[in-house]
Amino acid sequence: MNYKNNILIFLFTLVMGITYSQEVWSLDDCVDYAIHHNLQLKDFKYNQDANQESYKQSLRSLLPNISAYSDYTKNFGRSENPNTNAFENTEFVSNNYSLNAEIDLFQGFQKVNTIKATKFLYKAANEEALQQKYLLAFRVMSAFYDIQFMDGLLTISKEQEEVSQKNYNLVKRQVELGQKAKADIYEAEAALLADQLLVTQNENNVIAAKLALIQEMNLEDATTISILPSPVEIGETVLQSNKDSIFNKAKSFVPIIKAQELRAEAAKRQLAVARGNLYPSLGLFAGYRSRFVDNGVDADTGELIPFNTQIKDNAAQFVGVSINIPISSGWSNRSRVKQQKVAMMRAENNFDIQKQEMYQLIQQLVQEGSALKTEYQQSSQKMKAQMLSFEIAQKRYEKGLINAIELNQSKNLFANSQNENLQVKLRLKVNESTLDFYKGLPVFNINRTQ
Repeated sequence: MNYKNNILIFLFTLVMGITYSQEVWSLDDCVDYAIHHNLQLKDFKYNQDANQESYKQSLRSLLPNISAYSDYTKNFGRSENPNTNAFENTEFVSNNYSLNAEIDLFQGFQKVNTIKATKFLYKAANEEALQQKYLLAFRVMSAFYDIQFMDGLLTISKEQEEVSQKNYNLVKRQVELGQKAKADIYEAEAALLADQLLVTQNENNVIAAKLALIQEMNLEDATTISILPSPVEIGETVLQSNKDSIFNKAKSFVPIIKAQELRAEAAKRQLAVARGNLYPSLGLFAGYRSRFVDNGVDADTGELIPFNTQIKDNAAQFVGVSINIPISSGWSNRSRVKQQKVAMMRAENNFDIQKQEMYQLIQQLVQEGSALKTEYQQSSQKMKAQMLSFEIAQKRYEKGLINAIELNQSKNLFANSQNENLQVKLRLKVNESTLDFYKGLPVFNINRTQ
């Protein structure tokens, strides 16, 4: 019975494995899976949680500080008698109880500015986590289109292999009929073997490209993946993009820009916190305390006064106001202000650097897009011309008007033009998708809200 169960479990696992391997992944599926299984993104999530807790704690710092205290003391030898306040040789046990509360009334607005600073830092951490999601999505997209490119090259090489196989079969028949010399079949066979090798190389490249996508997705227990090719549609109009308008749009939502802007704002608030140390601080405090001693005897009856009575009779309440005026602390407070000024200027400079880098990237994308558009149009015309040239060469070869070397030259030129056109087409697709992202268009299904 157990043997039959093991067989059923094995067959079920095998079927599930085959079903899983045959699943077809779209680009959105790959991006979504990668975002939910990437380990580095988890680290950024932990950073978000830590910054969120810092922000919450800064809010809780406005609450009063409340503490309770109690002790149990056994006194020996000469000590102060709490009943008579006289020093004498005696032995007794005492319990002290106190409840204290204090709240800051004024601290140079340090707590208010700390709240604002931690809130900015928390929002910045959210934007940085979102930025990492987009970076991962672009890496997945690149790996996804690499598979499409390698699949395209494999298809082209298989078409070339079919042509070479057809020509080899033709030459073989012509040799058998005595229409061609036996040496001609060696040239046809060499061309066929070269194309077969290229097919094998491209098959290996497809496997490597799929492995790269699997690793980017962190797809465990998978050795291969089947993708749903994303449609690559290229219009006939020349790409026109205004880099300034794209930049102005992008800087309002691109996460890394917003994150650095928030960090610059946080640095300003942290400077205000440092300056708050130069101002006097004002506080309000209040408390309650009482005690019990085991030698507290009633003078009239000579009996020990009960615990509750002593606690009530010895109770004392107090309330007061405190002020702390910083006079000199080795100029450490002013030094912290100067250091925080430098930190603020550094944060603002990093903000400018991020904007500059993004503007330069958009410039490159616009220029590259325009160049790729022209290259694609020209490579498409070149591919059509090479295809016609090859078709003519094939017919001439079949009639014996050209030799195998001339045919292979024409065939290779046609294959190269196909490869160039496919490469330019996919590069242009990636370029357009990237520019669409900076234009604020929904390239990926990623929720911008945190």
